[in-house]
Amino acid sequence: MAAEPSGHTLQPTALVHEAYLRLVGGGDDAGFENRAHFFGSAARAMRRILVERARRAGREKRGGGRERVDADSGDLGLAAAPDGAVDLLALDDALSKLEAFDADLARIVSLRYFAGLSVDETAAALGVSPRTVKRDWSVARAWLFRAMTGEEGP
Repeated sequence: MAAEPSGHTLQPTALVHEAYLRLVGGGDDAGFENRAHFFGSAARAMRRILVERARRAGREKRGGGRERVDADSGDLGLAAAPDGAVDLLALDDALSKLEAFDADLARIVSLRYFAGLSVDETAAALGVSPRTVKRDWSVARAWLFRAMTGEEGP
């Protein structure tokens, strides 16, 4: 969200609030099994919110394909548009494919990219070493880059 223009209507606080409401909104206080379960659920909720917003913005009555909701591509190292942003719908599609290929890699991307966790925080949430997170993060970024640029996937 840091790379979004200042006039952007969805502020980080609003995103976090909406994600919170989705996590506890049903009135059921089911709780979370552990830290990893909480952060995974939060990252999934934020991803869904951002993707739903991008889809709404892409509908014909809102300008069709002319308006894009983008996210900063700096951390992912993905091929970016001239304005330095990456298309959230393309990222969501690639991330869904990555999840089918390797759920652990997709979980790391969700925690790092959507939840904004550091390498150490991600490692603690998943119960693995920071080195494992760094290695898997590199593999996931390369996989997503190939998927989003149309190159042959692994």
